[in-house]
Amino acid sequence: MFTYYEKNETAKPIKIWLSDQSAIEDGCFDQAKAIANLPFVFKWLALMPDTHLGAGMPIGGVLATKNTIVPYAVGMDIGCGMCYVQTDIHESELTKNFIQSIVNETLFTVPVGKARHRAPQNSAVIDMALAQKDHYELLSNAVELLENAYYQVGTLGGGNHFIEFQKDQNGYLGIMLHSGSRHLVAQICQNFQKLAVTLNKQWYSDTPEQNKLAFLPTDSPEGKAYIEWMNLALDYAYENREAMLEATMAIFTKHSNKKLGRTPQFTDKINCHHNYASFENHYGENVWVHRKGATRARAGELGIIPGAMGATSYLVRGLGTPESFHSSSHGAGRNFSRTRAKSNFPMEEVLQDLNEHNISIGKKNLQDVAEESRFAYKNIDEVMQNQTDLVEIIKKLTTLGVVKG
Repeated sequence: MFTYYEKNETAKPIKIWLSDQSAIEDGCFDQAKAIANLPFVFKWLALMPDTHLGAGMPIGGVLATKNTIVPYAVGMDIGCGMCYVQTDIHESELTKNFIQSIVNETLFTVPVGKARHRAPQNSAVIDMALAQKDHYELLSNAVELLENAYYQVGTLGGGNHFIEFQKDQNGYLGIMLHSGSRHLVAQICQNFQKLAVTLNKQWYSDTPEQNKLAFLPTDSPEGKAYIEWMNLALDYAYENREAMLEATMAIFTKHSNKKLGRTPQFTDKINCHHNYASFENHYGENVWVHRKGATRARAGELGIIPGAMGATSYLVRGLGTPESFHSSSHGAGRNFSRTRAKSNFPMEEVLQDLNEHNISIGKKNLQDVAEESRFAYKNIDEVMQNQTDLVEIIKKLTTLGVVKG
């Protein structure tokens, strides 16, 4: 980790969990410097080792503020995060095509990409939201958005979201998935961002509009409303991952019973967010910690840090490092934009790489598979080496099969 602090350039320091300034892309660094000049930054801005350019704030950024909430420092996919469960099935038990079979069935059972369920699904979170109509006037089409959310419970989405079947260093299989709170939260973010921009202009705020970091005071009606909607989105994202995990576990159980002759045991489940803001105490002050592509890593807290498609992933235990506001990376972090990845890594080469590593893939449209090539991301092992003071590794995982939107 190094600290950048030039008083003629930044009002507050930037702590960056990389070796030196050459390891961070120019656009990301410029974005970070702009944030460090905002009046509501508490202590410093922290950038995790997977950091890269984002909308408004770098992905892998951790921003603490007092009495202020910043919608775009949480981002467009509120509650995006990870889920993992361990099984007692060993790779030595697997029959031929076992992984490909469960990948195929998962792909056609869990809606992926823009697909959703044909019928509304059970959602305790949406039931409760519809029963409590507070602040609906601050979100247009709120009832319609909530009712549509019933159809997206247990759906994966696209982009870098995935369901993977993995093995640990001892050969035992696990299930990992990455997803968020779907269409509902994009509307929440966009609505409150527009509201914040309008209010900031009225207050003559010097927050640069182009940086998308308009803010809301947490004691204002608008700030309170955003926090309530954000927490709803977090609960919905958690529920969404739980529903997908249950469906995937059922498929895994079905194939284990049929092909291996036994029912698997599932243990050690983890479900955690990496796009959110929470009210926490740091350095003796109560602050709002915004984690945009960052995993909370309190002392002893379990977390998930995935690699890119086909790379290794890690289960970790937090070390509670104060300087990172008890945070770590949320993954490997992109090296190439989606457009550059598609031009640099032909589809055939990506599929050949997966095949050479004996990784089964389930994806309905292979034309954009290069966007998620492991070569489009940073080296996950280097990322982990840069955060040995933030987390300790408890399990290393290797991909056997992957389902993508």
